[in-house]
Amino acid sequence: MEKDVIVVGAGLAGLAAAAEIADGGRTVLLVDQEPEASLGGQAWWSFGGLFLVDSPEQRRLGIKDSRELAWQDWLGSAGFDREDEDSWARRWAEAYVEFAAGEKREWLRRMGIRFFPVVGWAERGGYLAEGHGNSVPRFHIVWGTGPAIVAPFEARVRQHMQSGRLAYLPRHRVDRLLTENGSVVGIAGAVLAPSAAKRGEPSSRDVVGDFEYRAQAVLVSSGGIGGNPELIRQNWPARLGEPPKRMLAGVPAHVDGRMLGIAESAGGRIVNRDRMWHYTEGLKNWDPVWSNHGIRILPGPSSVWLDAEGRRFPAPAFPGFDTLGTLEAIQKTGYDYSWFILTKKIIKKEFALSGSEQNPDLTGKSIRKVLGRVLPGAPGPVQAFMDHGEDFVIADDLRALVEGMNRLTGSPLIRFEDIERTLRARDREMVNKFTKDLQITALRGARNYIGDKLIRVASPHELLDPKNGPLIAVRLSLVSRKTLGGLQTDLSGRVLNAEGAPVPGLYAAGEAAGFGGGGLHGYRALEGTFLGGCLFSGRTAGRGIVEDCR
Repeated sequence: MEKDVIVVGAGLAGLAAAAEIADGGRTVLLVDQEPEASLGGQAWWSFGGLFLVDSPEQRRLGIKDSRELAWQDWLGSAGFDREDEDSWARRWAEAYVEFAAGEKREWLRRMGIRFFPVVGWAERGGYLAEGHGNSVPRFHIVWGTGPAIVAPFEARVRQHMQSGRLAYLPRHRVDRLLTENGSVVGIAGAVLAPSAAKRGEPSSRDVVGDFEYRAQAVLVSSGGIGGNPELIRQNWPARLGEPPKRMLAGVPAHVDGRMLGIAESAGGRIVNRDRMWHYTEGLKNWDPVWSNHGIRILPGPSSVWLDAEGRRFPAPAFPGFDTLGTLEAIQKTGYDYSWFILTKKIIKKEFALSGSEQNPDLTGKSIRKVLGRVLPGAPGPVQAFMDHGEDFVIADDLRALVEGMNRLTGSPLIRFEDIERTLRARDREMVNKFTKDLQITALRGARNYIGDKLIRVASPHELLDPKNGPLIAVRLSLVSRKTLGGLQTDLSGRVLNAEGAPVPGLYAAGEAAGFGGGGLHGYRALEGTFLGGCLFSGRTAGRGIVEDCR
């Protein structure tokens, strides 16, 4: 099979790159170790949030955003401090913010992608103006969530398949990159047995044959290490404490990081290995798709966050403010879980679950079902976790709630007197419009944004007032997710070697490249930037390959 370019990995970055390469007149071979059912990779499972700057959706809600403000926020979050490893990452970050403030929205709209009218406010920060976090809401939810992002790129790829310009080979696992005189000239590996596994389900690794294909260029877009606990622990940053003994898996097991090591063996340089992004608000999925399947809560700012022994986390470890800061605080407790305490009034308005399958109204583009979110009670998927999941305790009084929390963990770590004191102290701060409790200040401030007031933040209230009950406690686990470091690339997507020179014939995009440059997020992400990073790096690398092949 003679093709100009080989793309390894059929996730969102791979689809975007393959489409650009074929659009540019080059022939493409797209290979992936998973069955065709998993085309689109992790993006299909996503909530579909995209980082946009100064969009019409923001302006309609009275949000004043700008490229300058977004870049200030990005730098404050990234904290670039490695002159060598961050040299290209920073350039990629600046290019991406420019893209998000410029042509990104219109480019997506031309492919039929539309956005939910209310912009979400993720990673609110809680520090000074130049610190971590989004100064304004920027989380634009795609109408149709993850599947709607994948669909137009899959359609472009399938059109090129029909024309013969692109060939797609699922169940082809790359085991090595072919090199000649320092250049990457192809791939070799094993043909895996056909599998009827559905999207995300484990597929067999039975080998039925082998293959070898050559091309002018090979692009690696195989994802990160989020499904490989051993690699996560191996690369765990010391600044976050000891690696957790237990984590839920936020991605399928095939997100194993194999191709990173294979690309490194061919001369590519991996940078920022210790930078990663894991969530702290995880639930064990009561209806799992893959092993140890974790679902992340997308919380509003009102729940009281406690450690495993019932101590309230200090500012700004509030729900939705600083993911990695809170992860560090949890790890320092010596436990791998924490708790939310909230009320029925809070869970009704503030709990959403990440993932396309957990949001059937948005995924199915059903206006009627979306309007159903204003009805009494928790949203349907959240109620299902309350009814069937193992992490919820619901009680009419605080003493019964604490007993249920201790019963759930099998350890009497939480004392009723401590929790009662903490919650009563918090409730006393509710009687005035002013307070010294920074979380209450923050949630009142959030309600100044019309989007939060309408659908995201409950009106401030006393947790121990029975009229707001019942009380709810939620055990939160850590959920593995994203690799922020990766193969270092220049602004054309070319993989660089240890000397900083391009490895001839080798390119990378998506999570395998740290979403661009080996880590354009730096230490922290602003959210909505992972899918966008896959799209931008895939598009950029695809166009770079077309140009280089000339």
